Amino acid sequence: MFCEAIVAYGEKLERVELETPVPQGGEVLVQVTECGVCHSDVHIHDGYFGLGGEAKLDVRAGRKLPFALGHEIGGRVVAVGPDVKGVKVGDRRVVYPWIGCGDCPACARDEEQLCNKPRNLGIQVNGGYASHVLVPDAKYLIDFGNADPALAAAYMCSGLTAFGAMKKLGAVGKQDPIVIVGLGGVGMMGLQFARAMFDAPIIGVDVDQTKLDAALKAGASSVVNSREDGALKKLLGATGGAYAAIDFVGSEASFAFAQGSVRKGGKVVVVGLFGGAFSMPIPMLPMRAISIGGSYVGSLPETLEMMALVKAGKIDPIPVTRRKLAAATATLDDLRHGTIVGRVVLDPAL
Repeated sequence: MFCEAIVAYGEKLERVELETPVPQGGEVLVQVTECGVCHSDVHIHDGYFGLGGEAKLDVRAGRKLPFALGHEIGGRVVAVGPDVKGVKVGDRRVVYPWIGCGDCPACARDEEQLCNKPRNLGIQVNGGYASHVLVPDAKYLIDFGNADPALAAAYMCSGLTAFGAMKKLGAVGKQDPIVIVGLGGVGMMGLQFARAMFDAPIIGVDVDQTKLDAALKAGASSVVNSREDGALKKLLGATGGAYAAIDFVGSEASFAFAQGSVRKGGKVVVVGLFGGAFSMPIPMLPMRAISIGGSYVGSLPETLEMMALVKAGKIDPIPVTRRKLAAATATLDDLRHGTIVGRVVLDPAL
């Protein structure tokens, strides 16, 4: 097998040949036909997350180089271990990558994405920037029905991240506006899931007019360019404050806009990992009665719930572009510079 691998953090990915694994026990070998490129891939490639100012969170530990990124994986089953049930050679599936240790309380609650000893594909274990990936159990292989395979693969992170964030909003009324800050690939999926799950106004916020126009075409009730003078004041004037805001960027500026946009008792959910820091006078939390929380992908049961919506045709597709696997480094650079609309998947066959 081959992969585009990190050989040195922050440097160009290199083509590396590896021995093709032979599945044992309940393992399944998948030939990769598409793998989405995600913002978290950028941070892992860099070797750190920005924490504001000069502060950085070093994320180089826990993996051996050369290392294949990629956790939005779709492909075809090409070999199975002797104990595998439920899938067979030739089946097309997407892969749930947020795999835990299997022994901790989080894993026992079916919340493997919150495991403190994760074995996530493309994060701690070699992922889908490769010709093949070894999946430890067939339960992590998800049937995507008649959905676009490239889009289904992207749902395993960007879609699940958006869906998981929306689930945290709870009951949303018809007069409870939801603000989506950041209309990149994940934010656009958030828009689609919000429309499918709630009968409420959905307001898209970004600094890029192209993305704002795309959000309107995708069904946003209205859009706001947060770079315009008085943008937040206008939003508050039009809505009286949103019921909830989901920050799909995770920068200081995006968080400031998100938390400033909600009304008393509102909810702020932070999803993006761009980096930065924020401070707030502590008395303002009880005085505004707002809740601020984070959301990290989703569980395997939530994935199945999400894919039921997808297979039922309730989620409109977002733009997906295929690129050859050798374009992985260039695609990571495009994500860094914010020039991608929708989602990009890498195809080892191109």
